Amino acid sequence: MLLVRGHGGGTTLTGTIFERGEEAPSYKGAPDEDAPYVWVCDEFYEVESGGSETEIDGRTINVAFDSPMPRGFDTREQALAAAKEHVRTQFARVGVAADDVRIEVVKSEPGTT
Repeated sequence: MLLVRGHGGGTTLTGTIFERGEEAPSYKGAPDEDAPYVWVCDEFYEVESGGSETEIDGRTINVAFDSPMPRGFDTREQALAAAKEHVRTQFARVGVAADDVRIEVVKSEPGTT
């Protein structure tokens, strides 16, 4: 597994890339289990009311979450590129500029996260 973490606005978002040979999620909406690389991460956006209160860049906002949208890829490079773009997009949705998001990729063994 690869953990793709974005740091920005004083908070962190982490998603997971399941690699070839690892058991990817099997819930409704998961990609074809034959996909060699599967990216899974929350999606969120700012709302005026409701949601969960969180602090981003020193301001308190309400954030609503969508169900994770798993996506399958043929190569590790495709999965990493999509993961990084996804993380930057989520931060942009709550007002953090893409240039202000630091992304790290961490190799994790199953069962250790």
